[in-house]
Amino acid sequence: MLLRLFTLCILLWGVSLPALAQPELPELPQAMLDTLYLEGENHTHVSEAYRYYTEPFSVAPSPERADSLWRAGAFQTGVWHRALNLGFLHQRVWLRIAVANTSPQRSRYVWSIYNFTDSATLYSRTQPGGPFRQVASSSWALASQRTFPSRAVGLPFVLEAGQRAVLYLRVDHYAGALYLPTYIETTEQSLAAEVEAPFVRHWIWLLGFYVSSAFFNLVLFAFLRDRIHIWYVLYVLCVTLFLLMEDGFDAWVLPAGFYRLIWSVGQFNLMLLAAACGVRIMQLFLRLRAGWPRLYRAGNWIAGTAVVFVGVYAVVFPLAIRAGITYPAVLNAAREALLLLVFAYGWVVLLNVLLSRRRQLAAYYALTYLFFFIGFILFWLNHLGLTNFSLVKPNALAWGLVLELVVLSALLTGRFRHTLRQNEKLRIRQLRQRNAQSARLIAAQEEERVQLARELHDALGPNLAALHMAWQGPAMREALASSAAAMAVAHHTELLLRHLRDEVRTYSHTLLPVQPGAGTLAESVAALGELHNMYGNPTVRTYCGAGLEQLAASIQQAAYRIAAELLNNAIRHSRATEVSVQLLRHPAELEILVEDNGQGFAEPTAGSGIGLRGVRARTDYLRGQVYIDSSPHGTSIVVRIPC
Repeated sequence: MLLRLFTLCILLWGVSLPALAQPELPELPQAMLDTLYLEGENHTHVSEAYRYYTEPFSVAPSPERADSLWRAGAFQTGVWHRALNLGFLHQRVWLRIAVANTSPQRSRYVWSIYNFTDSATLYSRTQPGGPFRQVASSSWALASQRTFPSRAVGLPFVLEAGQRAVLYLRVDHYAGALYLPTYIETTEQSLAAEVEAPFVRHWIWLLGFYVSSAFFNLVLFAFLRDRIHIWYVLYVLCVTLFLLMEDGFDAWVLPAGFYRLIWSVGQFNLMLLAAACGVRIMQLFLRLRAGWPRLYRAGNWIAGTAVVFVGVYAVVFPLAIRAGITYPAVLNAAREALLLLVFAYGWVVLLNVLLSRRRQLAAYYALTYLFFFIGFILFWLNHLGLTNFSLVKPNALAWGLVLELVVLSALLTGRFRHTLRQNEKLRIRQLRQRNAQSARLIAAQEEERVQLARELHDALGPNLAALHMAWQGPAMREALASSAAAMAVAHHTELLLRHLRDEVRTYSHTLLPVQPGAGTLAESVAALGELHNMYGNPTVRTYCGAGLEQLAASIQQAAYRIAAELLNNAIRHSRATEVSVQLLRHPAELEILVEDNGQGFAEPTAGSGIGLRGVRARTDYLRGQVYIDSSPHGTSIVVRIPC
């Protein structure tokens, strides 16, 4: 279904492109007008009366020479009701027109060029053989700094009531694209059109759409860190600047430094940069790096070459103009070749992916690329002078970009949702792996504790007991009876042996986990308290609530370890006389509370001890929480574990 839709779009594009690129022209009149009659509401198209002539930039510009060439028949007519479009031509252009003021009063007019020009000069003569008056302007100046303040290059002139004049317009432009939409109207009409232009041409909401689209993708990038959204933002920025430059609004809205910077880069080079960003978006969306590494590397080379070329062009082009017109022509030709290469690469990629297993992904993207390609081909054919389709009045490029961004935003939103699902699956898989690793680690620790407890209880314990008995034997007592000092040492040694034996027994019982059938959690905690109470201070009190035996075995085991570790810490470090251990089961959690009346922690939240770090690790694994309240009068530690 998607492939059929894509094929239908291609066919529609093939049928509609000739109609768009070569619109039907009205019949030419029998003869061109020899004079353009100006009035208050002037609707006569300039192409009905102007003639043009081109000459090399090496020739010194002279209106007298242009006038003599006109008389010699060197000037020719342009296309009827179409802007003068000479395409890829590096020459100076002269336009001649005879005008007459039909208004009953003195009127001010302006001849406007609605495209960027390096310089434009208007020569006007009101008497045959008389001197020429001239006024000059340039698109390099901001709109407010031009001879006539407007987004177009406006060249004003004044005619008295009924007065006639001959106008010669000289245009010098070195970018290799002589497309000159012009219009003559009163200054009042021109200023009114400037005020209405943002609304008539829908730039108020178009610019808002472009900015919001870019901002939306910045938000997506903040969530996903997916570089495709950064390339999208750069693409929108380049194309938006290109369209602002096409309509001339950049001269109104951009700061002077930035305005000169983007025109130093060049309008057509911004199109090249946008195409390079489009290549990166296509590569990432179609996942070329994994499936088509050669195409991916080729795209990187093409996009990188385009970016480097634009940088070199911006630096070298002003120098090339001074060196002669050949060098700018070579640079501009290289730019056109790169543009063609970029878009050819796009179709090669799409066709390769359409013929693969990822044809559905390519079909989705092909619709976006189709909008982009149609807009580009219309502009490029106009740019080369092969067609004369007006892109200014209908603002076709801006509307085409809207359609393209709508489709591309939908695709990237789908990609965003797909990536979120993939990230969620990855996060769950990593969480399961971490839990499995933690479970294996705890199991290994438990096994090691059991082995250590058995070694202490079965090996070291009996040996200590045997040593204690041997020390109390008759032979040892007879040997020590000869000296009172030896008897005192023997007494202290016996106490140490008894204490060491008891310590080993206590540790072995503490290390043993809760085993099913060997006693419940409550019984194990109570036995641990009784064991500590056998040896004097501190006094240990234990309390276990109901329902502990219904907990999962893993939670019971962890609870016993946590309670034993906290009790051991309190006995060894707090210097307390009383320690309380409580295990309470609540509807949603198990609470372990260990309190003492000792000296407290110097840094109650540091958790620098090994025992406390182990408690925190076990609690974190079970998604629980540890709360510590310590003061010089005692310490209270609460552990809550979900159950």
